[in-house]
Amino acid sequence: MPRPRTPFHELTVGQVADRSGVAISALHFYERQGLIRSTRTASNQRRYGRDTLRRVAFIRASQHVGISLAVIRQALDQLPSERTPTPDDWARLSVDWRTELDARIAQLQALRDDLTECIGCGCLSLRVCHLTNPRDVLGREGPGARRLPPDPQR
Repeated sequence: MPRPRTPFHELTVGQVADRSGVAISALHFYERQGLIRSTRTASNQRRYGRDTLRRVAFIRASQHVGISLAVIRQALDQLPSERTPTPDDWARLSVDWRTELDARIAQLQALRDDLTECIGCGCLSLRVCHLTNPRDVLGREGPGARRLPPDPQR
């Protein structure tokens, strides 16, 4: 049974910022993006549960390895809202990302291995790109890289 929230269990936005090392503006942004939640006091001040500190740490660590905020939000939506997530909850989330991270590692290894040719190619505008068009197998389709994943921002 979850414990009722009391002022003792709640943190101000400044306290969360101080303890997490994240700017207040970033916390407000995370809240607007649905990554963290707050309640409001009678005087309309934000209050955060202590579990917010773990969520913020998870967000920052996930961003550090290149996970998008949209994917982070989907993961956080799977966590229980009535209690602080357990190590098992966090482990479940990390398993879901292993395939994506393995693919990114493979891409970075390919970039590292072909970096000399990649840097000198004019970046995706020439017919031959050793990274995305090895041995120009896609040259019949025209110039540029044909195998880059689509930009998720578009």
